[in-house]
Amino acid sequence: MVSLAAHAPRSLGPRPRRVVNWCRGLLIAALLIVAFDRPALCADRLKDIASVSGVRNNQLIGYGLAVGLDGTGDQTTQTPFTRQSVISMLQALGVSVPPGQNVQLKNTAAVIVTATLPAFSRPGQSIDVTVSSLGNAKSLRGGTLLMTPLRGADGQVYGMAQGNIVVGGAGAGGGGASVQVNQLSAGRIPGGASVERAVPGQLDQEMIQIELARSDFTLMQNTLEAIEKRFGAGVAMPVDARFLRVRLPLDAGARMAFLSQLEQVRVETEAVGPRVIVNARTGSVVMNQLVTVEPCAVSHGSLTIRVGKEPQVSQPQPFSRGETAVTTQDSASIEQPKAALIALPAAASLEEVVRGLNLLGANVNDLISILQAMKTAGALQADIEVI
Repeated sequence: MVSLAAHAPRSLGPRPRRVVNWCRGLLIAALLIVAFDRPALCADRLKDIASVSGVRNNQLIGYGLAVGLDGTGDQTTQTPFTRQSVISMLQALGVSVPPGQNVQLKNTAAVIVTATLPAFSRPGQSIDVTVSSLGNAKSLRGGTLLMTPLRGADGQVYGMAQGNIVVGGAGAGGGGASVQVNQLSAGRIPGGASVERAVPGQLDQEMIQIELARSDFTLMQNTLEAIEKRFGAGVAMPVDARFLRVRLPLDAGARMAFLSQLEQVRVETEAVGPRVIVNARTGSVVMNQLVTVEPCAVSHGSLTIRVGKEPQVSQPQPFSRGETAVTTQDSASIEQPKAALIALPAAASLEEVVRGLNLLGANVNDLISILQAMKTAGALQADIEVI
């Protein structure tokens, strides 16, 4: 009889077990280093980072007349085009106005009508329009927009607008005093335009073109791999770092299902790096949470110059023959507070960066200059974008 114990595997002793645990810990540490060394990735839907070329909104514009205003229309002496438009409209309706007549149109205003034509719109659909005063009308409240053709960039008529104008503001005045809430010279007409011409679609072709939100070769490669993983190789072909061509199914009925699945494809996108957005017009500064600051020293000070004139009265002595005269005394002063050299420590979080910048006591405009100088010195680890 053969003993089973003779062929049983020997149990690991204390020393081999320690070696296995040490190797296992080393492998885990290596994986953690690789994981933290890679940039942060997230998966977004293709419809969130790209769009189909040709599938977009189109802007429409038209010129028309708003009537029925309660004496708040254009003053025809200052806006002659309103009078000309009314005379042309009346002639088209069979009403002739004798030449030389001084027509006063206090209840009429010339307006510009704008609208957005969504993609795949068909004749008969309704869209909202915005009506804005073109002349010097005081208010469009209670007015009615007359039939106005809406044209596209190619000059073709794509819609026809007409209806009652809805103005969200209110105003009143009298005796030289007036009060106004919100804007009275612009309003909207919900569903006030009907589509008269459809924009040619782009889905009746064998291939469509996908446009990424930004030009990025890495993002384009990730998009290509995600599409081929879902639909197979050869379906997509990149054109450059922004455009990608995708082959549609031959069956027209299967294209909608294909496009729906294409929009839901998950694409790996890199997280946005440290960035500072500066709006020079409004003085706004926005930072994301990845902004860091290296140790640096900043000196901040402001120079104030004041130049003024102060009127003074020169009064003659009593019982003298002098005359009272008014003179001016010029004054000029320069104030320059002592600029302190402030050391900013290294900051690894957005809260620490803000706390360090607040130590400077600078206003928003000065803060923009300080951030740009810190970026040039290499102390600010972020990209500055001025909008």
